[in-house]
Amino acid sequence: MISRRTSRVAASLLGLAVLAGIGYALWWRSHPSPCPYSQRRWIDLPRPVITRSRLRDLLDPRPGERILELGPGTGYYTGTIAQAIEPNGTVHAADVQQAMAEHLRARTRRHGHRNVEPIRGDGRQLPYPDDRFDAAYLVLVLGEIPEQERALAELERVLKPGGRLVVGESLPDPHFVTLETLRRRAERQGFQFEDHVSTRVGYFARFTVPSSVERAE
Repeated sequence: MISRRTSRVAASLLGLAVLAGIGYALWWRSHPSPCPYSQRRWIDLPRPVITRSRLRDLLDPRPGERILELGPGTGYYTGTIAQAIEPNGTVHAADVQQAMAEHLRARTRRHGHRNVEPIRGDGRQLPYPDDRFDAAYLVLVLGEIPEQERALAELERVLKPGGRLVVGESLPDPHFVTLETLRRRAERQGFQFEDHVSTRVGYFARFTVPSSVERAE
């Protein structure tokens, strides 16, 4: 039979573990950083709220388009979008971690997606010319970037006039960005809010880059 002293010790250790977990979560939220490659198994778990089909429906990828994925990780969404733009479209996947980019390259080749181009790239300074892409998307990534508005400005720069941007966020991600915050920051960088699909714990939101005519007005 477990003694009272042993029970108190166990309860104290559990309490310390809970406090440590909360402290780490708070620290991680105030210190944005991507999920380390060593923890990649967590980013491949099912995502019942921000699903592949919901992303595809809102992004509306079309055959032949050039699409940018920022922060693809191991490629949870990449294959779905790559398949939608075949045979002549290309997904350019930029991840800040070289190990993730190499993993994604191997994974997409293994699954027969030859139209994916993974590279190491920082969202705050994208290695692409202006007006390069028809659409872009990032899921569970924006909150990991230390300078979110700078990243949004870069996305606006590389998208063509009329280009589409879809951002996905979901709890319990400690870097969760609310829809209201996202919309405010994106609109400050020149995006126009168009639509969203959401639940209580997550959402996808779509924005567009104004056309040349809309900008002139």
